[in-house]
Amino acid sequence: MTTNRTFTMIKPDAVEQGNTGAILEKITAAGFRIAALKKTQLSISEAEAFYAVHKERPFFGELVAFMTRGPIVAAILEKENAVEDFRTLIGATNPAEAAEGTIRKLYATSMGENAVHGSDSDENAAIEGAFHFSGREVF
Repeated sequence: MTTNRTFTMIKPDAVEQGNTGAILEKITAAGFRIAALKKTQLSISEAEAFYAVHKERPFFGELVAFMTRGPIVAAILEKENAVEDFRTLIGATNPAEAAEGTIRKLYATSMGENAVHGSDSDENAAIEGAFHFSGREVF
């Protein structure tokens, strides 16, 4: 069953570079409604928990360090076919391979610092959204 919600984070690199507003504009211009939004900073334990699926991967420590070095902007987005449409909007993980006009093509600098996170499934979108937002923060 597909849902109409997905989760995203504008990562520390994009926040540091002042791209938050431009990225949110691209998201809303693509027809997404923002159901929840906050600027926050992940602790090391929160980043480790959020990325636990990657714990055994060689890049895990680097990922946690990157995601905790500065604030992020977390959001739950709504649109029909939200997960798939958002993955198309953000582009490939490697910005060099991302399609023209995608968020990562425009704002990412590398595979490691790729500006945004987008849920890869409806199930993960629900889990990730609940990780960052309580029910009373989602509208």
